[in-house]
Amino acid sequence: VAIVENGKATMAKGFGVRALGSNEPVDADTILPTGSTGKAVTTAALAVLVDRGRIGWDDKVIDHLPGFAMYDPWVTREITIRDLLVHRSGLGLGEGDLLMVPRGSLSRAESVRRLRYLKPATSFRYGFAYDNVLYMVAGQLIEAVSGKTWERFVAEDVFKPAGMLHSTSDDEVRWKVADRAYPHARMDGGLRGVGRQERLDERDVLGRAAAPAGGLAVSANDMARWLSIQLGRGKLPDSEGRLFSAKQSEEMWTPQVFQPVDPLPDSLKLAVPMFNTYA
Repeated sequence: VAIVENGKATMAKGFGVRALGSNEPVDADTILPTGSTGKAVTTAALAVLVDRGRIGWDDKVIDHLPGFAMYDPWVTREITIRDLLVHRSGLGLGEGDLLMVPRGSLSRAESVRRLRYLKPATSFRYGFAYDNVLYMVAGQLIEAVSGKTWERFVAEDVFKPAGMLHSTSDDEVRWKVADRAYPHARMDGGLRGVGRQERLDERDVLGRAAAPAGGLAVSANDMARWLSIQLGRGKLPDSEGRLFSAKQSEEMWTPQVFQPVDPLPDSLKLAVPMFNTYA
C-alpha cells in the first residue's frame, strides 16, 4: 500500500510474504506485477516523446509505423496515436487478446502485423470497448521513434528519471530481482479458484508482445513516486526537474471518452455521478 498526501509519501508498506510457503516478508521495495495500470506508464512514455518533439498526440500512426494496418483501410489512414490509447477504435471488447492470452510467443511486431485481420465490432470512434492490443501498437511505435524497445525506453527514459529504481519493465530483469513477489492460486479443486492455494510458475506469463498494456512490476515505494509525479503534473518529487511537462499532464488528464452512467438503487441515488469518463 502506498499513500501520498500533499506531494509526499506518508505511507509505503508491504504486507504478507513474497511467496506461498516462504517467510520472506513483502516490504516497500518488493516488486509486484501491476497489470493494466502500466497503460498509464506507456502513455507517459509517449508524453516524453511528445515533449521532445518526436511525435504529436494526433499524428497518424502510419506516419511512424508505415506497415501498420487495421481491417478497414480508411481507419488505417485515420487512426492517431491518441486513438491507440482511448479504446474507441471500433474493435470489440478484448479483441485480439488471444494473440497473447493465456500466453504467446509471437513478437510484438508480428502481433501488430496481424491486427489487420481483426474485424471491427462498431464504427471507428463510435463507442468505448476496452482493449489491450492497441497499447501493443503504442509500444511498437515507441520503438520505431526512439530506436529503443518499449522495455528499454520505459526503463531508461521513464523509470530512471522518475527515480523508480526498483521497478522493472522486462520479465528477464524481474526474475533476477530477489525482492519480488511470486504468483499463487487455488488450483486443485477441479476449477481454478477452488481448492488449496499452490505456487505457480512465474515464467508461465502472458506474451511479452502485450507488455505495453500491462507488463510492469512496481514496488510500493516506487508507486508512491509515480503518484507524486502524477499529482505534481509531471514534476519530480524533491526536485525542480520534470518527467513530462505540465502541458502533457493536462493532455493525459483530460477525459477523451464519455460513457453512460449506470443507475444505482434509490438508497444510493446521491452517489450517482453526473458524468462518466475514460482516458
